[in-house]
Amino acid sequence: MTAAISFLCGLLTGSFLNVCIRRWPAGESVISPRSRCPRCGQTIAWFDNVPLLSYLLLRGRCRRCAARISPRYPLVEFTNAALYALIAAHGGWSLESAKMMLFASMMIVLFCTDLAERILPDEITVGGIVLGIALSPFLPLDAGLADIVFLLMSKDPAPWMRSLAESALGAVIFGGVLFLIGEIYFRLRGIDGLGLGDVKMAAMIAAFWGVPQALLVLFAGSLAAASAGVAVVLIAGKDWKYALPFGSYLAAAAVPAMFRSREILAWYWHWTTG
Repeated sequence: MTAAISFLCGLLTGSFLNVCIRRWPAGESVISPRSRCPRCGQTIAWFDNVPLLSYLLLRGRCRRCAARISPRYPLVEFTNAALYALIAAHGGWSLESAKMMLFASMMIVLFCTDLAERILPDEITVGGIVLGIALSPFLPLDAGLADIVFLLMSKDPAPWMRSLAESALGAVIFGGVLFLIGEIYFRLRGIDGLGLGDVKMAAMIAAFWGVPQALLVLFAGSLAAASAGVAVVLIAGKDWKYALPFGSYLAAAAVPAMFRSREILAWYWHWTTG
């Protein structure tokens, strides 16, 4: 029952995510006006805007002009709903589950906007940094960079303060290091290696989950992007300077990392330390 209710909530939230994906890259409000057909301008009635169901009943076309509706809409709704159900099945209803659901929805928006428009909206990245830091005292992060800092300072702070420091330091240092790497790459090659949106997105992930998890996501996302880049050059015949939507790869890596990062990191430390 918990998973089923979460699935329905995910469908409703997914419908709003589609609005964000379409409007934020264009600098438009997600509040008003009401959704319209991009071809004929007809306002979409509520009964034609029911997540998944309306798309199936309309067979993927506008009721008035029969223009095709992008399959992205039902895919976003279903993916968001499925992730909500999976998170609820994994951890029940809790503040941690709510945080994971929120993060998953944010990753879906970033994945789609970067893939389609090469844009990572500040509403998500910068807003996510602030939100991740704000949540950290109430949902403690795992040990990471802050623990090393406090150890060097011979301090033993309260768990909430350690978590807050991990989130804030992670966002600042993780984002700062990536920004520096991007600048060095630009000075050496004359092309952008990392966009500012990618840097802010990485800082956001660190603010939400801490530095170790953010490093894991960065490694997995970079590996996936590098593999895709080679495939694009060799198979599609693109130039080596072809810009990939790196934020989309980070988002794709960040979602599964929510579920398995602790196990993967524990295995890594056990393997490296014996």
